[in-house]
Amino acid sequence: MKYEDLIFKIPQESPTYQEDSAFIIRQIVAILDARKTAGDNKIILNTNLRMGLPLENINKIAGPMIEAWAGEVFAGIRDNSDHEYQLINVETQERLGMADIILQFRKSGRVLTGNIDVKATAKDIPNSGKGPNITSFSRIRTAYVVDPDYMFIILSIKHKVYSQRNKETGLMDGIMEVADYNAYDLKFISDEDIHYNPALGTGQIQIKDIHYVTYQYRTTWEMCQLLDQKYLHSSRRSMDDFYREARKNQWIKN
Repeated sequence: MKYEDLIFKIPQESPTYQEDSAFIIRQIVAILDARKTAGDNKIILNTNLRMGLPLENINKIAGPMIEAWAGEVFAGIRDNSDHEYQLINVETQERLGMADIILQFRKSGRVLTGNIDVKATAKDIPNSGKGPNITSFSRIRTAYVVDPDYMFIILSIKHKVYSQRNKETGLMDGIMEVADYNAYDLKFISDEDIHYNPALGTGQIQIKDIHYVTYQYRTTWEMCQLLDQKYLHSSRRSMDDFYREARKNQWIKN
């Protein structure tokens, strides 16, 4: 059996998908810009360590902390009825969920949903978080078939960590400061920037270098085909493997 022999379910996204994606990304960046301008871009860790935090290890816990900070920032906007971002709902997800945070915005009488995957990287450590795992091949491939408008947005947040003496206690506080951020719709990340790693389960979709991402606009069906080719071109995957996944997840009609 060849790939061309399969009768695929072909997802058809909304005509406004591209502008809807751009709208959500603009809102996310605008919210984070406002927090940064207001100086509310720091996580302060109060400790009883007089010599400060071990900075060479602190980045191991930075990811969950940055993710929690982002969730609180968005929830704070949602709970403020007088805001300009059209954000109407925020839901943080379980640790092994597809996304970390689900955001819903109102636009022209419609509700748009963005599934946000937060990736934290250290600004002052070269190559920190450069090529992160994004999501499982089968999970994202299935999501695009079930919902052609499924919007999976990678929120890349750069942070820097330092110690600062607390004037009241005389002890050292650890500061995680959000220094920079970018948001990308996975469906529009260029072919060259997307990598398939077969090591875990059905394989992981990765970004080769999350700090330097270029866009390439495509349809949902074109994205599914790209994912399929990344999978099939792996030396550890066969057409039989793909056919088994396609039947299991109902990507095909035959």
